[in-house]
Amino acid sequence: MLFQCTAALVTLATVDLEVLVLFYTNLLNQNPNPYIPNIYAEFQLPGFRLGIFRPKETHLSEFESAKSGMSLCLEVTDLEGAISHLTGLGYPPPGEIFIASHGREIYAYDPIGNRLILHQAFAIC
Repeated sequence: MLFQCTAALVTLATVDLEVLVLFYTNLLNQNPNPYIPNIYAEFQLPGFRLGIFRPKETHLSEFESAKSGMSLCLEVTDLEGAISHLTGLGYPPPGEIFIASHGREIYAYDPIGNRLILHQAFAIC
């Protein structure tokens, strides 16, 4: 049987669903759609969907690990403006902007500690 994927999204699990939904609503300047209070929220980004869900009580132990190799990388057109926006939400990046091989980046964290990478690509002439 052939594996056929028709769409993909990244989901974040949290017991503090409404805190995370509010954060991403403000960060992304959009309301989640679909949205089921205290259960599931989804944000539509260019070429990407971000889902946030509250695990069922019987599955909570699967999501207890605070550390993850996953980062949510958001490409922005104005890195300093994005940093200012995130800082205004109360979540300033703890470090400084650094140069990666493909652009400028800074790490930040959402309210439950998921790593965000704000990335601005180098201008191509």
